[in-house]
Amino acid sequence: MSDVIDGLEGELRSNAISVESISRGETIDIAYLTAFPGTRVDHQEMGRACNTFIDLAEDDDWSPRRVDVTVLRSDDDVLGTWHIEPEWITGLVEYRLSEEDFSERVLDTLDHASGEGADGTSGDDGDGEAEAES
Repeated sequence: MSDVIDGLEGELRSNAISVESISRGETIDIAYLTAFPGTRVDHQEMGRACNTFIDLAEDDDWSPRRVDVTVLRSDDDVLGTWHIEPEWITGLVEYRLSEEDFSERVLDTLDHASGEGADGTSGDDGDGEAEAES
């Protein structure tokens, strides 16, 4: 199983996730340094990390388990945390859960360390583009 964890860091890095640490037990704990050190965790960056786990599960290279993620602005500056439940990945891989439902569940776990944006908003950056679609 350590090969999967060692490989996991490489897989995350190949998806532009700057892994700072990975540890495993009953859960996989990951800390990564964000490329977007603002006040909110970047949802696209979260998506790339999630896709790494989904791809590994689809290829039968990883048995889903809980993944706890800490997003860092710098070594000791936590931007936020989020997690993935194993049944969400299994449900997605087995077509019992849509990609939209999976994403919504993961985003619902997002906790910004500063308290900003932790209200479950869509992540609109205020440029009004979300409203322009209606």
